[in-house]
Amino acid sequence: MEDIAKFINELFDVNDSTFADKTLAIFQFQAKNNPIYSDFLHYLDISPSKITEIADIPFLPISLFKHQQVLVSGCASNFFFESSGTTSVERSKHYVPDIDLYRNSFLKGFNQFYGDVHDICIVALLPSYLERKNTSLVYMCNALIQLSSNNDSGFFLNEWDKLEQVVRKNESLGIKTLLIGVSFALLDLAEHFNMALKHTIIMETGGMKGKRKELTRAELHEVLKRNFGLKDIHSEYGMTELLSQAYAKQNGIFYTPPWMKILIRDTEDPLSLIAHGKTGCINVIDLANIYSCSFIATQDLGKLQQDGGFEVLGRFDNSDVRGCNLLVE
Repeated sequence: MEDIAKFINELFDVNDSTFADKTLAIFQFQAKNNPIYSDFLHYLDISPSKITEIADIPFLPISLFKHQQVLVSGCASNFFFESSGTTSVERSKHYVPDIDLYRNSFLKGFNQFYGDVHDICIVALLPSYLERKNTSLVYMCNALIQLSSNNDSGFFLNEWDKLEQVVRKNESLGIKTLLIGVSFALLDLAEHFNMALKHTIIMETGGMKGKRKELTRAELHEVLKRNFGLKDIHSEYGMTELLSQAYAKQNGIFYTPPWMKILIRDTEDPLSLIAHGKTGCINVIDLANIYSCSFIATQDLGKLQQDGGFEVLGRFDNSDVRGCNLLVE
């Protein structure tokens, strides 16, 4: 377990010049010590010792989190995050032996994009997630709420009047506010009152959850911008199987913290990557996934920008809608 301690100690100091070496070191560690990933490489007839470039690393299909305990040997854990899919489908489970690692990842990532959470009022609209236990998004938002120094921070369900009072109060006092919510809840909010916002950021996490007609992200953002007088709507890209998040502040272009990277794979050849500007399936490197697998092949379609930003364009197939699922484009 000395390798894990070393990786964690250096994880959040990674930068562009050290990312490749850290990534390849974690790959070799997980290829040897994660039974599920090791078997996956074996079935592909790939020798880990021959992997010397990030582009050659095979990414584990995200669906395996539904059927297997993806965890390195010797790291038993009774705690897991579970996706908030419908009751008719099997949900993914991400076992987390060290919850402090998750806290450090989302707090450092959040601070990088939005500054010190202590100075922000956090308002969360996550009704469907609150119905489930062990959802990583609720855990993250609850931690942000607890760390906020604003007494009005909290979760809101259908308390529209109370929520409006909090937002209007913060607007009048010039208090920076982050209103984070699932898509259908934000649309419900928009229908209850129109409000020109100057000090409030609205961040959607995706997911109609069958509550409303599906909209593209662009359509959703247009409705919210119009109702709240905002130039931009922010978005969060995260999922049960990851311990890090990417954020989009404008134009639906997401950016990652230094220990996370996006690659795009060919839809016809899952072991091949494609060039910037072309649409394919999203592969995620999340170095915070030290205890599970840092190389996840998602079922989301995306497109990579030259500067490392990326778009999320929907789903590759008709797989079940699950927690943090992105809007169908």
